Amino acid sequence: MEIVVTLDCIDIEAQAGFWLNVLRPLGYRRAFDAPPYLSLTTPSSAPTLLLQEVPEAKQGKNRMHLDVRVEDLPAEVERLEQLGARRLSTELTEHGFRWFVLADPEGNEFCVFVPPPTSGSAR
Repeated sequence: MEIVVTLDCIDIEAQAGFWLNVLRPLGYRRAFDAPPYLSLTTPSSAPTLLLQEVPEAKQGKNRMHLDVRVEDLPAEVERLEQLGARRLSTELTEHGFRWFVLADPEGNEFCVFVPPPTSGSAR
């Protein structure tokens, strides 16, 4: 069994470039590419990110989104903004977790977070 996360997008090539840069530390690369699909995979056990080209723009809030766990929250948010992400929130905290809500270039929301210092679990 494998988890595949599908992300609708209008410009599949631009989104592939953005997400490959976001996920670069995990070794993601382009894999299956047969329009309207393009998959991004990694040799690790992380899920495949399947980009699916659709004609309509994102509308409303995502019901499911990606959370990206990082070591240095301010540095990573700055790096992602330089790649084209847009910050949608100030720093948020809950139960010792700290995170920002960001949007990719097409407005798909995702979170970048650090867990509490003693936590080994993801948000």
